[in-house]
Amino acid sequence: MLTQGSAKYVVEIQRIVVHEYYNAQMFDYDIALLQLKKPWPPSLSPLVQPVCLPPSSHTVTDSHRCVVTGWGYRTEDTVLSLVLQKAEVSVMSQTECKKRYGIISPRMLCAGVPSGGRDACKGDSGGPLSCQAPGGGRWFLIGIVSWGSGCGRPNLPGVYSRVTKFTSWIYSHIR
Repeated sequence: MLTQGSAKYVVEIQRIVVHEYYNAQMFDYDIALLQLKKPWPPSLSPLVQPVCLPPSSHTVTDSHRCVVTGWGYRTEDTVLSLVLQKAEVSVMSQTECKKRYGIISPRMLCAGVPSGGRDACKGDSGGPLSCQAPGGGRWFLIGIVSWGSGCGRPNLPGVYSRVTKFTSWIYSHIR
């Protein structure tokens, strides 16, 4: 769906699995799974492509192309977007992430641009941070939009749930 309200297919959710250690004050373990009642129909295959779940050992470097997408706010003081937005961002080292925010768990990662202007924002939470392997390789789900300080502020990147820390948890609930 590119434009809000123009979904080609709608399906009910059968089950929601929230991580058992989720901490609403710290946003630690900020991940949940949705199980749909019915699978996507084959007719949508040209429009819906899977993103790879990274192995727990997967690392992202500066040579990865990373994109966050969502229908959230475009700036801190606007309304939700009607058209799907995307922003290319860079994953920051854990050391730099901790310098910016202090309370960053190993299950979190930061991504943004130092100058600001490109970021996830309010309304994007739960959306994907996908990174493409160097040389036009596969796309991996690296992060899930979690929180941040404002939107697109210089030196204040978005904070994401680090998917590699949840790979075994995800597999334990989908098999």
